[in-house]
Amino acid sequence: MRASRAAAPERLSKGEGGAVATPTTPPLKEPSPLTAPRNRTHTGGPDRAHAWAELLRLPALFTVPGDALAGAAAVSARPTSRTLLAIASSLCLYEAGMALNDWADRDVDAVERPHRPLPSGRIRPAAALGAACALTGAGLSLAACAGRPALTVAVPLAATVWAYDLALKNTPAGPVAMATARGLDLLLGAAATAGAGVDGVGRKVGACREWATAVAEEPRVASGAATVPGAVDGIRRSLTSAADLGARTTLRSAALLGIRQALPSAVLLGAHTLAVTAVSRREAQGGSPLAPFAALAATAALTRTVIRQRSRATDQSDGIRRGPGSRRLTDLTDLGAAAMSRLSHPPRQTGDHMPPPRPGPEPLDTHAALRLALAAAYAATTARPYLHATLNPSPPLTQRAVTAGIRATIPLQAALTARSGAKGATVTALLTTALAPLAGRFARKVSVT
Repeated sequence: MRASRAAAPERLSKGEGGAVATPTTPPLKEPSPLTAPRNRTHTGGPDRAHAWAELLRLPALFTVPGDALAGAAAVSARPTSRTLLAIASSLCLYEAGMALNDWADRDVDAVERPHRPLPSGRIRPAAALGAACALTGAGLSLAACAGRPALTVAVPLAATVWAYDLALKNTPAGPVAMATARGLDLLLGAAATAGAGVDGVGRKVGACREWATAVAEEPRVASGAATVPGAVDGIRRSLTSAADLGARTTLRSAALLGIRQALPSAVLLGAHTLAVTAVSRREAQGGSPLAPFAALAATAALTRTVIRQRSRATDQSDGIRRGPGSRRLTDLTDLGAAAMSRLSHPPRQTGDHMPPPRPGPEPLDTHAALRLALAAAYAATTARPYLHATLNPSPPLTQRAVTAGIRATIPLQAALTARSGAKGATVTALLTTALAPLAGRFARKVSVT
């Protein structure tokens, strides 16, 4: 529509279609700064910084740390320094995808969104592509510092981001690819946190490493009057290799166990991302109420799932570590405790007709209350915009629904963290929730979509 309106005055001035321009024709208005400044460039510092903030969609950046934090909670562990490295890696890969997205859509944005940084000329396409490459390299490097399991997840995550922006975005597989990327981002935090006891090159930090260091400091062993340093060196190398092999086995087992525990949370977060991405495909044109309605139904289903208590994946993993007889031992312990309780509190005599004491109110479960509040916040953030976009799928309402879906990622991440029931999950969930006001504050200055 913008192209046809802009071409009409030009055809009249050339006399096409029998129309002749006259001196009484009112002059054309100056183009709005949001419509057609194709050759406009900014060299000032604040303007250039604002252009990069638009390109990278700065408010959406606050939805990233919750992925790794939810992944750490899914493996029933507190965030560690490796979790922070996973967050930094996720931030770099996310921003790489944003820059690459605008670079790949620069021709489409020139028609639908000429005010974006690339079509308006505020940022050169080569600079956006270079930023995408540099951020991808930085993200993979940070993942490597977090450990081999984190790098194993970061590589397919980066590949999914590039495949979505360059090939899959406008295909039916586009929403699935975006959902996969968000799920892998959560698994990145889980893999990095699960391998917290392993250093960056895959060696176990423990007694075997300390023993090998002690042997290296004292390589000579006396045998009578002679020494055999060569034999000791050979034994040292053999034992060090055996320790490294055992560490790699422990590393793979811990990473696989962490990823398996985090898969349910990754699937739920990916389902939310799938719904938001499906709505965003029509945000510039509108006209399709099916995607917002499906997203509304998905929000209801996710809210119901998050409110439920998480399955006992943690107990199962603990049983694997303790052995198959641990649960049987726990049952016998419970039976013994019940028997001791009966002995210490014998039943009343038959002639005693006093009524049994009434059970008191159950203590308040803080995890359940927090999970319920966060699930309600997630549903409240998305329900109304999705409903409006369903009833009137115009571009402004559709874009508002997409913005709400992106912002709702934060309370969903916090709810998944609280749902895990891990140690420190309450504090981590509250920290994740604190990112929502920051995202809303920056969204008033820079568009999320």
